[in-house]
Amino acid sequence: MRKRWGWMVAAGLAFLANLPSLQADTYSFSLIPPSGNVAGPAGSTVGWGYSLDNESVSDWLVTSDLQAGTFLEGAPNSLFDFPDLGPGQSVTVPFDPVASTGLYELTWDGSAVVGFTNAGTFQLDAEWWNGDPLNGGTYIADAPATDVDYSAVVTATSAVPEPSSLALCLVVLGGLVVSLRERNQIR
Repeated sequence: MRKRWGWMVAAGLAFLANLPSLQADTYSFSLIPPSGNVAGPAGSTVGWGYSLDNESVSDWLVTSDLQAGTFLEGAPNSLFDFPDLGPGQSVTVPFDPVASTGLYELTWDGSAVVGFTNAGTFQLDAEWWNGDPLNGGTYIADAPATDVDYSAVVTATSAVPEPSSLALCLVVLGGLVVSLRERNQIR
C-alpha cells in the first residue's frame, strides 16, 4: 500500500512540474496624481498620467483596451499609448497637454458650472504573452482587468492675475504714463 501511495505522489509531483506556473502573473496600474482627482476652471484642460508595472518574471504584459466612464460638460480624449512591457519592466507617463501624453485628458466646456464633477473608473485590459508580441511571442491568457477611480472638478477661475500678466499690465501702464508726460511737455 505504501508503494502505491509513494508512486502516486511521485507521479503527481512530476505532473505538476510540467505545468506552467500555478501562480498567476500580476501587474499594477495607477494614476498620476495617485488620488485620481484633477481640477481646473471652465475652458481649461485637465488630465491624468499613469504608471504601469509588469510584475511577472517570465511573461510579457500586452495592454489591449482602456475604457473610461461617461464625461459630461467637457470633451474627453484618450492619450494612452498601449505599451507592451517585458518581464519586470515599468513605464510612467505623466499628463502633458502640450505633448499630448498621459492617460486621458478632459477639456471643460467654457460654460461648465463651478463645482461640477465627473467621476468614474478607468478600466485597463491586458494580456499575457510568452515573449515580445512584435517578435514571435504568443498569447497565453487574458490578464485580469484593473480598475482605478478618478474625478475631475470644475474650479473657479483665479481672481489674482498671474505674475507675467501683472508685469505686462505694469509695462503698458508705465508706457502710457511716459507717453502722457511727453505729450504734456510738448504743449
